[in-house]
Amino acid sequence: QVQLVESGGGLVQPGGSLRLSCAVSGSIFSFSTMGWYRQFPGKGRELVARITSAGTEYEDSVKGRFTISTDSAKDTIDLQMNSLKPEDTAVYYCYVQILRSGYYGKGTPVTVSS
Repeated sequence: QVQLVESGGGLVQPGGSLRLSCAVSGSIFSFSTMGWYRQFPGKGRELVARITSAGTEYEDSVKGRFTISTDSAKDTIDLQMNSLKPEDTAVYYCYVQILRSGYYGKGTPVTVSS
């Protein structure tokens, strides 16, 4: 069973930055896909950013503002979020895939408001 624990969410003013981190049980080299999703109130989850064997991709609205990275020494998946906007307010979920199984963490809320 893969366990994912997100941290780093919180309240930030528009234009501010946050760094989300996802601690993964096991080695990140085990996973074929690693990424972050978000869920707006009353809506389904949407992809924010992910890393696969084909490379890195971002949802259009976060390109140039968000950066996904991994730390193999710490086995974490990180999301640096800059120039945050109120419309980025959501619950952010870490995601990994191994073979044909996908796993989400419990999520960390991000609120962008003045």
